[in-house]
Amino acid sequence: MKNIVIAAGYATRLGELTKNFPKPLLKIGESTILGRMLDDIDRIDDIDEHIIVTNHKFAHIFEEWKSEQHYQKPITIIDDGTETNETRLGAVCDLLLAIDYMDKQHQCFPPKQGESEGVLVVAADNLLFFSFQEFIDFAKEKGTSCIMCHEQPSIEKLQRTGVIVVDDQMRVLNMEEKPQEPKSHWAVPPFYIYLKQDLDMVRHAVENGCGKDAPGNLAHYMVERTTMHAWPMTAGRFDIGSLDTYYEAQRLYGQRDSDKGDLRP
Repeated sequence: MKNIVIAAGYATRLGELTKNFPKPLLKIGESTILGRMLDDIDRIDDIDEHIIVTNHKFAHIFEEWKSEQHYQKPITIIDDGTETNETRLGAVCDLLLAIDYMDKQHQCFPPKQGESEGVLVVAADNLLFFSFQEFIDFAKEKGTSCIMCHEQPSIEKLQRTGVIVVDDQMRVLNMEEKPQEPKSHWAVPPFYIYLKQDLDMVRHAVENGCGKDAPGNLAHYMVERTTMHAWPMTAGRFDIGSLDTYYEAQRLYGQRDSDKGDLRP
């Protein structure tokens, strides 16, 4: 299984901090936002490669970062060719670039019999307090593509995210993006597993009308066309989407240098 990291955004809400530097590589203590996530995922036996999709503006920074890493699994950096927020491809199109890379690799090096060809898809701007091993085990148990979910009591917050309806087996019956009248309290964070049997549907999603901008667009598209289950997160996450939340993450989970203003590695 490939770990596909969507990291091609420009994080404009973080202002000068990410004007010329990618948000996933901002420091949290002695590590980075992305590093803390990969520390967990790299230990999972099912994962055999990390594929990080970024933009042309930041690709060289990711390559420099890659040269300093010592993970067990290889890291591949994919440059999506864009240089501005206005010309960004969108998360779904960036995912398709990674799948196209996988397809080309398979032509040269066919997977071994019984080897998984599914993908774990993650957004690169969250701190997580659980292991992705649990999510992968759940998908293997269900035998379907899966999304994550968590209970969100705030109607206001539900109106700004994806919301699902599930049955008693956690099979997803319905998904809506930013509903004005949410049908449940199950919110969807940006973490997904698409198994081999659904990858062809993913490949043709955009040409068949799937939205491009957010990874949730693809999940919404897939829920209507194949069986998917939802794994309830067993612990929380910290979404870093603004300067305030980044500094809060630094305060809560990292050691900020008291005499340095530059928080980048």
